[in-house]
Amino acid sequence: MATTIKVSEELRDRINRDAQERGVTAAGLIERLLDAHERRQRMESFGRALRGADESYWDEFHSWDVTLDDGRPGE
Repeated sequence: MATTIKVSEELRDRINRDAQERGVTAAGLIERLLDAHERRQRMESFGRALRGADESYWDEFHSWDVTLDDGRPGE
């Protein structure tokens, strides 16, 4: 289903120009940009959670890391 959104002519022209340069439709460009934005948000959230991990998390992480290491190099 298609819908119309109101944007300035300048923004419309930027979207169309960038989409054409990438060989995608305007909708395809917007979708890619939104996907990238949402991925950045998830990665930032993950980074915050990792930085906030306490010592018990790292103890468990180390235990699993050692457990899962079967000693075979290169795999």
